[in-house]
Amino acid sequence: MKQGAFTTGKWAGWPALCFVAIATALAFGGLIGFNRNEFDWSYFSDPYFLAILRFTLLQATLSALVSVALAWPAALALSYLKDSLHKRVFLSLCVLCFVMPTLIVITGIISLLGRSGSLSPLLGEDWNLYGLSGILIAHVYLNLPFAVRTLYLRLQSIPDASWRLARQLKLTRMQRFLQLEWAATHSSTWLLLGFIFVICFNSFAVVLALGGGPKATTLEVAIYQALKYDFNISEALALAWVQLLIAGSAFLLVSFCGKVSWLSPASAPTQLRPTATRPEALAYRALYGCCWLFLLAPLLALIPRVIDGAADMTFWSSLSRPLLVTLGLGAISTALSISLAYSALRPYRRARLQGSSTALWLDWLTSHSLAVPAMVLSVGLFVLLLPHLDLDHWGMWLVALINGLITVPFAASQLKPALLNFDSQYHRLAQSLKLTSWRRRRIEWSYMAPAIRTAAAFVAMLAMGDVAIYSIFGSQDFVTLPWLIYGYASTYRLTEASLASMVFLGVCGLLIFYLEKQSPRHA
Repeated sequence: MKQGAFTTGKWAGWPALCFVAIATALAFGGLIGFNRNEFDWSYFSDPYFLAILRFTLLQATLSALVSVALAWPAALALSYLKDSLHKRVFLSLCVLCFVMPTLIVITGIISLLGRSGSLSPLLGEDWNLYGLSGILIAHVYLNLPFAVRTLYLRLQSIPDASWRLARQLKLTRMQRFLQLEWAATHSSTWLLLGFIFVICFNSFAVVLALGGGPKATTLEVAIYQALKYDFNISEALALAWVQLLIAGSAFLLVSFCGKVSWLSPASAPTQLRPTATRPEALAYRALYGCCWLFLLAPLLALIPRVIDGAADMTFWSSLSRPLLVTLGLGAISTALSISLAYSALRPYRRARLQGSSTALWLDWLTSHSLAVPAMVLSVGLFVLLLPHLDLDHWGMWLVALINGLITVPFAASQLKPALLNFDSQYHRLAQSLKLTSWRRRRIEWSYMAPAIRTAAAFVAMLAMGDVAIYSIFGSQDFVTLPWLIYGYASTYRLTEASLASMVFLGVCGLLIFYLEKQSPRHA
């Protein structure tokens, strides 16, 4: 039997859903409408364009393969370690490293492996961080923790009954791997390869800072250079369309195949997991230690330069404004994103309660912007608004607005499970008690408070770390902390870049601590 609508108002939530959809439609209008009669199709056969496309695909493919290949043994080693404080901290560090603003990682890698880096003398005179090698290192650092945590959670989901049966059948180590561990994780492995490929295909800040020249340029960086340096809008639009078609198609294909769960709290390891042999245990501990070292090394590399420059009071005073701009940008974008996601989910919830088949489409519409890279959306809106708006004056508001729009799917993914749980538990009860709309909302908000706080922390980190949208609409009057770090790192002012990165890392660390504290483990 179909159920009545829980949320009041037939059209509640539709304005937010339409706002998100119209923003994407306007961006497409900008991509289609400009100069359509003079579109130069010969650009797609230009050797420079083909070289950019080839390098973009190459670095994304290699980054995905290396990240997942290294994550597999690391996740396996982690699954055989007993639950402990350092293991829980490691899993939190994985979250931090994946969502950490990219420029912090880049500064750490340059401090470690750059021209005057701590480890550079050990790598020989021919070593050069800038180019494909630096891009791969940064991409693996950013995506390896995501893959490790995803595969570890899948390994932890193997039921006790399977381990018990494996023990009774006296399966060998290889048989356990094939029948249990690979069977539990192979679908996630292919999904991870796809997701990391899409992430790296859309990479901007890493390639901008570590690309090192035209030979190591991706589509996103080429779009930025065409728009901001050459003001060649036709070229920027051509590149944006290619970026959209490849990245959007790849994302839709991967999303159609399944979802990756990586933010769930880790469950306690099963007691039935077989004890590793001594050589295996030693190998797992060594691998675990290497993972710690790999994740901490770029962050620890910042410390000496931070100590050297900590007494420079002039620098600290110059840092206050970018920090306030970044926090303000994060707060506005987060408030907008959470409000839009919460409201846009109302039609989906209503359709789901009514058993309507439109629920799937409404869910897709809420998250559709995931298929549109931030750079493509920005370029479309930039081209559309350029003749009508003073972008130098309104640029920062547009940065906040687009960041809010881009992060709606991430906020919705955090809010949706809690909202659906609330509907399944309290919908009939609220109807039977005939609660007023105001009382139902008060109860719902109280129930949703932890999920909202988690979503806000996650979205704030994404918005504050943005570089791509800021590069199109940003203003030198309102420099953000990531853009300031990029400016320092690109001019080899590593002491200033390290100080700014450490401050930014502290802000992100507080948000991660808060996010982990809101997880069910701490509830």
